Amino acid sequence: MHLTDDVDRGAWLRDRLGAWATVAGAAGTGFERYARLLHPVGARRLDLTTTDAWGQHPVAEEAQWPWRELARRNGKTMHPLVQWQRITDEERALDFADGWGAEQSRDGWFDPALMARLTSSLRTHTAEPDDVTIGVWSGWGTPATYGWLVPEDGDAAAAAVEPVVAAQLRRQERAGGAPAFSPAFLRARERGPLLHLPGRDYVLLAAALTELADPDWGYGAGIGWDPRFDGDPSPQLVWSADRAWIVATEIDWDSTIVGGPAALIAEVLADPAFEAFEVAADADLSWSGDTINR
Repeated sequence: MHLTDDVDRGAWLRDRLGAWATVAGAAGTGFERYARLLHPVGARRLDLTTTDAWGQHPVAEEAQWPWRELARRNGKTMHPLVQWQRITDEERALDFADGWGAEQSRDGWFDPALMARLTSSLRTHTAEPDDVTIGVWSGWGTPATYGWLVPEDGDAAAAAVEPVVAAQLRRQERAGGAPAFSPAFLRARERGPLLHLPGRDYVLLAAALTELADPDWGYGAGIGWDPRFDGDPSPQLVWSADRAWIVATEIDWDSTIVGGPAALIAEVLADPAFEAFEVAADADLSWSGDTINR
């Protein structure tokens, strides 16, 4: 796996993007079928029969919940265009009388373990499993203390990103451990070239699908994964060189889209590891797209 400045790899997707907030707006048009994979949420049960020295109920049990568990508890309906905010009463209704409580759904983050599981199906539906492109949103991990620098063309502006890169590397060094961001990734993020899509810019990596089959792949990629902190950057885009399929996790969405041949989507929908629905290319995945849960 390595960074690539060949941003023309993504030109095909720019030409095929559909309307904003639709399935094709993230994954592109032209695929036979599409599946929407809902991001599971962490849950924990407190022991309500006792308290610790600070008067808090200790955690008795932890789990991963599919959305259908929240929908069941809140009297909501599961359907292909369900929205997290609608089944949790706009980010409330997460704590229950039996001691269980759920975390928020993580927008723009597809669990690497689920991605690893997905690769087993993706591998059999491309002629080029050793040539995939990964798109990482350029806004991941930008420290607010350093701001966001968008250089103009020219040597002086290009040189101006170096203090930003140096400052972030010093910050990593002070934190200890191996650098989460590689200098090459930081420079690419600040200086480019980037894949420009409507409203989003991406740093691109070239990889083999087998690398994504390891849930820990990102720790050696220099894209910001750090075992000491939560929120490791998730790829927003993964596609095969033959464009047989795409995996798209829009940064502001609570789910991931897989577009590809009918046989691939059938496999994904049948896999019990995923809470998935088939969706149309023009389906509305904005909050208002859920017209059932009001």
